[in-house]
Amino acid sequence: MPVVVCDQLGKTYRVANKPPGLGGTLRHFVRRRYKDVEAVKDISFTIEPGEIVGFLGPNGAGKTTTLKMLTGLIHPSAGRCDVLGHTPFGRDRDFLRRITLVMGQKQQLIWDLPAMDSLRINAAVYDVPDRDAKARIDELAGLLDLDDELTRPVRKLSLGERMKCELVAALLHHPKVLFLDEPTLGLDVNAQTAVRRFLCEYNQKQGAAILLTSHYMADITALCDRVILIHQGALMYDGSLDGIIQRFAPFREVKVEFDSDVTESALRPYGEVESLDGRVARLLVRRDDLTQRIARLFNEQQVADLTVADPPIEDVIGKLFAEGAA
Repeated sequence: MPVVVCDQLGKTYRVANKPPGLGGTLRHFVRRRYKDVEAVKDISFTIEPGEIVGFLGPNGAGKTTTLKMLTGLIHPSAGRCDVLGHTPFGRDRDFLRRITLVMGQKQQLIWDLPAMDSLRINAAVYDVPDRDAKARIDELAGLLDLDDELTRPVRKLSLGERMKCELVAALLHHPKVLFLDEPTLGLDVNAQTAVRRFLCEYNQKQGAAILLTSHYMADITALCDRVILIHQGALMYDGSLDGIIQRFAPFREVKVEFDSDVTESALRPYGEVESLDGRVARLLVRRDDLTQRIARLFNEQQVADLTVADPPIEDVIGKLFAEGAA
């Protein structure tokens, strides 16, 4: 059975429409006008137990709004959602004990206290016995390479250390569904790698489902086999990460190094010339023609080295969103 179900889920906000300037402010004060903004439009998807799903979209696409509806923070305007058999906005105690929401730009740790004190408070809130709480803190801290950081005031921790402590606090009650909104935001490369490794190990040990939003494609490629793309509140794609390349990138990138300098006109029969620097060229070749074009290239030119790769996934997704906006 799916642990998360969205069925034509939608959210519309009624916002004030105030004209600019002093005159507009006075008219707005006397007679207010409003407009409806659709933040999420008829989104439908399901997530199975233990699945890690990337939830991608540009700023303002509706990702955070969707997460807030799935965690019960806001009420949907249309459709329905179901998480672990519960209606999220009902805020049932059993539902809240089995989920967690981590937002990279928010914090739940008390600023002036050691992180350990906040963890003990969380354990009490979720009725985790002291012995179990200590064992879980030790386990999670070990996975994240935390040691003395738990006994230092939160305000004295680096951003990476603080984010690791936030994850310990969010997972102390062993939730079965994790909603993660930019969990590696602002972290350095080492801290990002540590968080990814931790999430992967937690998923394997606890069998928890994870819905992950991130602007760092390295997070998605490292953790997610499946991605959901939304743009302007609407669902664009739901499928495998490799499927995005196959469906939306009909070309492959061929990097060729020749024995001597070549001209752009000489390369045009083999593909679209993306760049040319002396003896090194980058070509875009349609997948269907790839074998034939490469064979012809070797037969007709003096090739020193050749590599074939898919275009970067972030370029494909960025182009897809740009075309969607157009």
